[in-house]
Amino acid sequence: MHILVTNDDGIFFPGLLALARELRTIARVSVLAPDRNWSASGHVKTLDRPLRLREVRLADGSPAWSSDGAPSDCVAMGLMGALPETVQMVVSGINPNLNIGHDVTYSGTVTAAMEAAISAIPAVAVSVDEPADPAAEMDFGPAARAACKVVKAVIDHAVPENTLLNVNVPYLPDEQIRGFQVTRQGLRIYRDELVRREDPRGRPYYWIGGEAPTGVPEDGTDYGAVMAGFVSITPLKLDLTSYSAIDSLRSWAWESWPS
Repeated sequence: MHILVTNDDGIFFPGLLALARELRTIARVSVLAPDRNWSASGHVKTLDRPLRLREVRLADGSPAWSSDGAPSDCVAMGLMGALPETVQMVVSGINPNLNIGHDVTYSGTVTAAMEAAISAIPAVAVSVDEPADPAAEMDFGPAARAACKVVKAVIDHAVPENTLLNVNVPYLPDEQIRGFQVTRQGLRIYRDELVRREDPRGRPYYWIGGEAPTGVPEDGTDYGAVMAGFVSITPLKLDLTSYSAIDSLRSWAWESWPS
């Protein structure tokens, strides 16, 4: 099994190295990730300029590739031949914040895995909750080991085509993680606010700020599982159709158009 590891926090982010090192215990691993932070970048495909690759060394001395493209660009390049070996799975992460609920539409971590799912390649996105002390150095070890167990299960069982697994891990030591739960997307609560400021020349500019988002800890959801100490595994499919709305929309008076 040959796994492409990527992320949205940049090639030298420690969460990526922790993930790659753990996955090397079960598979051949290639790393191709952005050369800078693309957090909250969403699903990007760069078509208006050339993309470049550069060979680098990670902190443990292992070889990797960085790109000036987005996370989804990195996956697309890896799948289309930028790597010498065919990619059989994509694992994206480890992101240093949860990606739950509607976060998945913003997340470069999740949309990198989505790029693989579009090509019918098995894909896993991995995120971990932040520590209670934001200033503390993060330990990605437990999340990496949880991710490795999920990847092993995918290798053994496969997942439906065009489906990716969105994995969220509580920030706990191994012995305090209570297990795994297969979940649905929960409800994310955003508390964004627009901050208006002025530059030295009196011209306004804006930051989207506000408090960190929370969620509704409902049983069976991604957020509920993580808050209860479980690793959440949410299968996401690419078909965004609202099937429950189809009959309602068909009842509208479309036959009268364009009058």
